[in-house]
Amino acid sequence: MAFSSGLATIDAVLHTLQTGDHVICCDDVYGGTFRIFDKVYKQLGISFSFLDLTDLTKIQTAIRPNTKMLWMESPTNPMLKILDISALSEICRKKHVFSVVDNTFMSPYFQKPLKLGADVVVHSITKYMNGHSDVVGGVLVTNNKELYEKFKFFQNAVGAIPGPMDCFLVMRGLKTLHVRMKRHEENALKIASFLESHSKVDRVIYPGLKSHPNHKLACKQMTGFGGMLTFFIKGGLNEAKGFLEKVRIFTLAESLGGVESLIEHPAIMTHASIPVETRKQLGIFDNMVRISVGIEDCEDLISDLAQALG
Repeated sequence: MAFSSGLATIDAVLHTLQTGDHVICCDDVYGGTFRIFDKVYKQLGISFSFLDLTDLTKIQTAIRPNTKMLWMESPTNPMLKILDISALSEICRKKHVFSVVDNTFMSPYFQKPLKLGADVVVHSITKYMNGHSDVVGGVLVTNNKELYEKFKFFQNAVGAIPGPMDCFLVMRGLKTLHVRMKRHEENALKIASFLESHSKVDRVIYPGLKSHPNHKLACKQMTGFGGMLTFFIKGGLNEAKGFLEKVRIFTLAESLGGVESLIEHPAIMTHASIPVETRKQLGIFDNMVRISVGIEDCEDLISDLAQALG
C-alpha cells in the first residue's frame, strides 16, 4: 500500500501500537525515524529501546512482555551496519513480536526482507524506487494478512495517500530500477576503493568492501551492495566543511537514491535531530561524510572527489 511519504508509512505502522507497548529499534537509524519515535510516539506512552542489533544477544534480553515490534534498517543510516534479518526475525516470531525492515537503502532489487523472514517492509520511495528526486512517497509491504488489515484501516482512516501524478512518476522510475541499481553499485564500489586508498581519508564504510565488519553477512543476504557509502575525512568539522564546499559534481543536499550524486554531513544535516552524545556513541562524528552515489561517469565523480580532497 502506498503513502504520501516515507514518514507517513512509518506512522501507519506505529498506529497499530497502543499506550504501554514497547518497541525495539536498531540504534543507528534514519534521523526522521528517530524523531517520530522519540518526539511523537514516546509522548503517547509507547516506549522505545535503541540497541546495536548486530549483537543478537542484546535482543534476547531486551524483549519484554509488552514488546510488540522490532524495527530494523539494514544497512543502517548512516553507519551502514548490516543486521542479520533472518536471525532477528526468527527471534521475534518465537516471541510473538512483529518485525519491520526499512529497506530504503537497498530497494527490492538488492534485498528482499520478506523472503528473509520479516513481517513488514517499508520503503521511502522518494529514494531509489522513484530514482529521479521528483517525488515524495512511501510504501508498505507485508505477507501477514492480520497486519495487512490493520495497516489498510489506518491508511484509510488517516488518509496520508499519494496523488495520482506521484504514483505515475514512481511507476515510471520502477521501469529502470534494475539498470540504475547496477550502476549505483558499480560506481559506489569504485569510489569506496578510491577513498579507502586516499591519504586524507581516515576510514570508509561500504558493505561491498572486504574491510566492512559485516561484509560476509552482506554477501549472504543481499544480491548487491547499493549506492550508499560513508567515510571519515582526516580532521574535524572544519576539514569536512571545507571539503564539502569544494565538490562540483556532487550536490550538497539531503535525500538519496536519485540518478544524481549527493553528498552531505550527517551530524549537521540528516541526523541533526539525534542528540550529540547519542551521535558520538553511534560513531557519527563531525568528520563523517555520507555519499549517495549517482549514475554519472565514475571517473568524473572520482576526479571531483580528488580535487576537493586536494
